Amino acid sequence: MIIALDFPTPADALAFVRRFPHPEELFCKVGMELYYQGGTAIVQALQSLGVRVFLDLKLHDIPNTVESAGRIIGALGVALTTVHAQGGSVMMAAAKRGIRDGAAASGVAPAKILAITQLTSTSPTALRDEQQVAVPLPESVNHLAQLAATSGLDGVVSSAAEVARMQPGLPDDFLFITPGIRLANAVHDDQVRVMTPDAARRAGSRGIVVGRPITQAADPVAAYQHIKSLWEEPLNE
Repeated sequence: MIIALDFPTPADALAFVRRFPHPEELFCKVGMELYYQGGTAIVQALQSLGVRVFLDLKLHDIPNTVESAGRIIGALGVALTTVHAQGGSVMMAAAKRGIRDGAAASGVAPAKILAITQLTSTSPTALRDEQQVAVPLPESVNHLAQLAATSGLDGVVSSAAEVARMQPGLPDDFLFITPGIRLANAVHDDQVRVMTPDAARRAGSRGIVVGRPITQAADPVAAYQHIKSLWEEPLNE
């Protein structure tokens, strides 16, 4: 389970992480807002506390630029990172090369790369009317997941609702990482396609990303433990 550190400043993020008695057990996501504030220093500060880092920058540019950015990300030794599948197969392959080369130069393990298919805030109406994509949302997600796999990526970030539809034809070790996780009866904020932790696991998600239900809780440590228990509880077959 991954905690989304959606804080405006590095100081806020580090203060939050230090509330946990064993930060070395945490896996945390650093997104655009926090990274643009703190840069590589916030990643390194978290790593110094033992935190595993998911650097979620959603790279989407021409292949040469993405490969260069990938070398920088690879050198950081983060566990996961992201690119947009809509950038195409050449761009995704360039990202993989850059991350591999950056990691090798720094003597660290290369980050696993996840593709962004469709954002969880994208509704079928937005897909049709704004992106002018004629196929249904699940079909668009399936296509982008297959494209990511054939481009050599390690998994996708996608709503749990689409995981079962994506699995056929994908590698057995392909990762399905699900954001948009909320507790039952919680406010959905700006996430359109959401699911509870236990439902996401039943749907086939390999990992979940949880932000506001933990970071905005009165007791974040208790909220984390509760959601983690829901995610890890045995499935009833």
